[in-house]
Amino acid sequence: MSEVLTKTTVYLPEGDYRRLKSIARERKRTAAQLVREAVAEYALKHGRKAKPRSLGAGRSGRGDLSERAEELLAGLGRRR
Repeated sequence: MSEVLTKTTVYLPEGDYRRLKSIARERKRTAAQLVREAVAEYALKHGRKAKPRSLGAGRSGRGDLSERAEELLAGLGRRR
């Protein structure tokens, strides 16, 4: 399945563009392919990390748990 591509314009300094074209020729790829790859790598490295779906799964809805921790845990682990 191929991705839908969106057209955009990027202005590069002339020297960078020449180097990009040279690398593309060496690798038998297009400059556009290299730019897409570079953008994808950058987005992965610098984009927002997805939060685990389990985050917050144990929420009790009570805001006083940390203040009452000792009281709430009293008696746990004792044998009867």
